[in-house]
Amino acid sequence: MKMTTVKICCARIAVTILSILSLHGCATVNPNAPPDVMFKEGEQMFQNGDYSDAIAQWKKVKESYQSQELTTRAEMNIADAYFLNKDYIEAAAAYEDFRKLHPKHERAGYMLYRQGMSHFMQIHGIDTDQTPVKNARIVFESYQTLYPAGEHIKEVAEKTVECREKQLAYELYVGKFYLKTGKLPAAIARFDNALKTYYDLPQRDEALYYLGKAYLENGEKSKGREAFGKLFKDFPVSQYISDANKSMDKFF
Repeated sequence: MKMTTVKICCARIAVTILSILSLHGCATVNPNAPPDVMFKEGEQMFQNGDYSDAIAQWKKVKESYQSQELTTRAEMNIADAYFLNKDYIEAAAAYEDFRKLHPKHERAGYMLYRQGMSHFMQIHGIDTDQTPVKNARIVFESYQTLYPAGEHIKEVAEKTVECREKQLAYELYVGKFYLKTGKLPAAIARFDNALKTYYDLPQRDEALYYLGKAYLENGEKSKGREAFGKLFKDFPVSQYISDANKSMDKFF
């Protein structure tokens, strides 16, 4: 009885192993397949969300040099696969490489847009490296210059504003750190530069408040009064009006 049970179990295990091997065999691609077949296999992997496998397959297509058209399509697809796989550093590089190789391609505008988005998706907190913000803004502004009527122009314009707002927020973050640590000249320079650089953003009321506060704490009362005067005039309902008045009462 025990022997029979063991035989049954062994048979089941054998069937299971054969099933796994069979499935594995179905998933295996032919490394010697023609480039057009590999390209289609890559498309199927892409549709299934197997982006890394699709990239590997399309790279083989590129290396085959069968035709310029197939290579170009593979390059575009590789960039998109990197993006959808959230490999944004690799995606940005792939989109940029494509544009350098094919500057007049009909999809060059789309590739530039996606390059900007690849940088934008790398943006994190205000206390992290701000290079992605800078890179995204540069690419988006380039898109606006090169493709003023492009299909992504509205979103690109919105993202450009977002990037500038993030850059202003970072300048204020650094300026407030200098103010808090008593490095008043550095704080003043930071706030003053922020106002000159981002003169058209509504968040500059915060910069005016902290500029006035830094001037007062640095003993430059006339300049502090001037900064607050501009705050009162340009932003009469700003949330910083009350704090500005308290600072004025403290120093005058």
